[in-house]
Amino acid sequence: MKDQKKTIEQQDRKMSRRDFIGGAAAVAAFTIVPRHVLGGPRHVPPSEKLNIAAIGSGGMGGGNVNACSGENIVALCDVDDNRAADTFKKFPKAKKYRDFRKMLDKQKDIDAVIVATPDHTHAVAAMAAMKRRKHVYVQKPLTRTVYEARTLTEAARKYEVATQMGNQGHSREGVRLICEWIWDGAIGPVREVNAWTNRPVWPQGIDRPRDKHDVPSTLDWDLWLGPAPNRPYHPCYLPFNWRGWWDFGCGALGDMACHLLDPVFSALKLGYPTSVQACATKVNKETFPLASIVRYEFPARGDMPPVKLNWYDGGMKPPRPDELEPELRMTSVIFIGDKGKLMCGEYGDGPRLIPDSKMQEYKQHLPPKTIPRVKGSHEQNWIDACKGSPPACSNFDYSGPFTEAVVMGNLAIRRLGKKLLWDGKNMKVTNDDEANRYVNEPRRKGWSL
Repeated sequence: MKDQKKTIEQQDRKMSRRDFIGGAAAVAAFTIVPRHVLGGPRHVPPSEKLNIAAIGSGGMGGGNVNACSGENIVALCDVDDNRAADTFKKFPKAKKYRDFRKMLDKQKDIDAVIVATPDHTHAVAAMAAMKRRKHVYVQKPLTRTVYEARTLTEAARKYEVATQMGNQGHSREGVRLICEWIWDGAIGPVREVNAWTNRPVWPQGIDRPRDKHDVPSTLDWDLWLGPAPNRPYHPCYLPFNWRGWWDFGCGALGDMACHLLDPVFSALKLGYPTSVQACATKVNKETFPLASIVRYEFPARGDMPPVKLNWYDGGMKPPRPDELEPELRMTSVIFIGDKGKLMCGEYGDGPRLIPDSKMQEYKQHLPPKTIPRVKGSHEQNWIDACKGSPPACSNFDYSGPFTEAVVMGNLAIRRLGKKLLWDGKNMKVTNDDEANRYVNEPRRKGWSL
C-alpha cells in the first residue's frame, strides 16, 4: 500500500522558487491512497447517499448529525432521551436505540457511524463499528488512553474503513498555511512551541460527591458508564462536566489540545515524544487539577531539529513574546524559530509572523499553496472519503498518533513532577513502572475492545 501512495511532494516536483521540500511526505493527514484501502461493507458511489448512524446524538453529536443531514440518517443511539430529544425529533424516520451494541447487531443497513459520546466510550464504540466494517467519525479526543488510540489506528487499517477525528480545525485554511510557511522556512528551524488555553471551564480539583440522587427516568446510567468503573449516579457528571473526571474525560488537554496542537503536529511532523513531564496544582484520584503545565520533548525528524512543546492550562500562560506589539492580543499558539516567531489561534486560525513588520514583508513572497484544501465541512470531508475520495484529512493514521501524544500529557499529570521517558513504539514508560498502569486502563466486563 505504501508503494502506491502519492505524496504532495511527489505531485509538486515542478513547483517554483520556494519548493516545499518533503513537506507533506511525513504527514499522513495529507496523503492520498487508492480507493481499495477505504473498503467497507459496500462501495457507495458519490451519487448515492450513505446510511449513517450516530452513537451519542445530543450535544456535539447532534451538530455532527446535522452536518451529515444530506445523507440518510438511519439510526440514532443515545442513553439520555432528554439530551438527544431535538435530534430525535429532527430525524423521525431514524430508528432509535439506547445501546449501540444492539444497534450495530440489529441494523444491517448502516454504512457509517458517528461516535460523539463522552470520551470514555469513544474507543469501544468506534471499535465495535469498525469490526463490522463501518466507516467512523469519532469526536476528539479520539480516545482516553494511549493504548486505545493505537488500537483504533491499527483497526482502521485492518478493516479498511474511512475514518475522521472531530478536530474540525484540521479542515480549515489556517493549518495548511502554517505548514506551508514553516516548510518554506518563514521562521527558520523551530525548536520550541508554547500553547495555552483558558480551560477548564468546568469543575476540577474536587473529590467524588457523597450525596445521593435518583437516576432520571430518561437516562440509562449503566449504559452511560459503559466501560468506566461503576459508581452511583450524580448530576455533577452530566451533561458536560464529565470532562473533568479521570474516569470519563481527558481534562483541558483532551478538550483543547486536539485543536491547539493540531497545526504543531502537522507543520513539525511530530510523532512520539521521547519524554513528558508535568507540574500542576493538587492532583487527586477523581478529577484533573485546576491548572497544569506539561512539557513534551520530541526528537529530530529528518532535517528538523528536536522540539520542546510546552502546554499551559487553567489560567497559566507562557511568556508574552517581546516581538508582539503591545496593542495586540497573544493568541493560543506560538512557534519559536531560529529566525522569528509565528502565532496563531486555537484552530490554526489567523496565523501571522510577529512583529507585524515581518508579516507584511513575508506577504510579498508567500509560498505556493501546495496542500490540498478541504471543500465543505469536516464531516463532508469524511463523507467524501467514505465514497471513495482521498482519505479524510484527520484520518486515524494522523489523528491516532496525535491523540497518543496528547493523552501522554495526562499520564504525566498522574505522575506529577516526574520526567517520564517514553518508548513510543512499544507504548512503555521506561523509567517508571507505576506510570505504565495508565497506558491501558481496564474496562468493565462487557465493554472490551
